[in-house]
Amino acid sequence: MLLYSVILPTYNERDNLPIIYYLLDKAFVDAKLEYEVVIVDDSSPDNTLEVAQAIQKSYGEKHVTIVSRQGKLGLGTAYIAGLKAAKGDRIILMDADLSHHPKFIPIMVDLMNKTGRDIITGTRYARTGSGGVYGWDFKRKVTSRGANFLADFLLNPGCTDLTGSFRLYRRRVLEEILPQIQCKGYAFQMEIIVRSKKAGFTLDEVPITFVDRIYGESKLGPREIFMYLEGLKTLFLTT
Repeated sequence: MLLYSVILPTYNERDNLPIIYYLLDKAFVDAKLEYEVVIVDDSSPDNTLEVAQAIQKSYGEKHVTIVSRQGKLGLGTAYIAGLKAAKGDRIILMDADLSHHPKFIPIMVDLMNKTGRDIITGTRYARTGSGGVYGWDFKRKVTSRGANFLADFLLNPGCTDLTGSFRLYRRRVLEEILPQIQCKGYAFQMEIIVRSKKAGFTLDEVPITFVDRIYGESKLGPREIFMYLEGLKTLFLTT
């Protein structure tokens, strides 16, 4: 039976982590899928690590692997560290802040099985079907839409939600593409898709609903927006 590895980067997610893990466990158990969750924590000052250790004690090391890193080292390197620790044949990247509901994972799995695609990405902006964003103000929605429109216009990635971060990958995709990644922050997700397309990997989409975090603070700020624009320029000039 295939093993699914969920890589969860965490920074100050102590309130969200127990809930997202419970929802992940329920989704996989109900769908009769084998799974593990790899929690990659970057020295969260809110003691997220201790919460992760408590979850591991409750559910066992078979289902919970913890990667503890010294310092806030960034999203891209967190995924690389998580992939090294993961044992799964298929890898799920998602956020730990409850913005991505695990109920969509079985739908992604079914679509990958039916189509044979290499990547199944959740999209907030599906041209058909359900999906959408809840909890954002008008400015945040315009920023997200604008970022996706600009990336689509410049890069033509064949993906309606290039900045999304809820995706199912065949392991070989990440093993080939992650070492090539140059962008940091939110542009990291964009670069994976662009370079995957260039390498010949195939993609399909599942409409999802995105809900803004309830606990903790968003990590999107002016620095992240600047890094996204820098990443967009780099990809436009190099791919």
